[in-house]
Amino acid sequence: MALRIGDEAPNFQAQTTEGPIDFHKWIGDKWAILFSHPKDFTPVCTTELGTMARMKSDFDKRNNQDHRPVRRPGRRPQEMGKDIEETQGAAVNYP
Repeated sequence: MALRIGDEAPNFQAQTTEGPIDFHKWIGDKWAILFSHPKDFTPVCTTELGTMARMKSDFDKRNNQDHRPVRRPGRRPQEMGKDIEETQGAAVNYP
C-alpha cells in the first residue's frame, strides 16, 4: 500500500512503550508522523529517534503526534530507549 502526504493512514491497534493505542483514536484531529526502523541499535535509527525526541515540543506546538509503529518480536524497546537517551541526550517521549 502506498501512502502520500495528506492521505489517511489505515487504522491499526498496537501495544506500544506507552501502552495500547488505537491509531485513529490516538491521533484524534492531529497530524501524525509515522516512521519505523529496520533494526534496534543501528546508528542512523538511534540518531533519528533521538532527534525526534528532542523536537517533540516543536511538533506538539504544530498539533502533531509522533509514532514509531514497527516493532518485530524479540526487540527490546525499553533497552533501546535507554541507549537513545544515553547516546543522543534525549529520552524517547512518544510511543
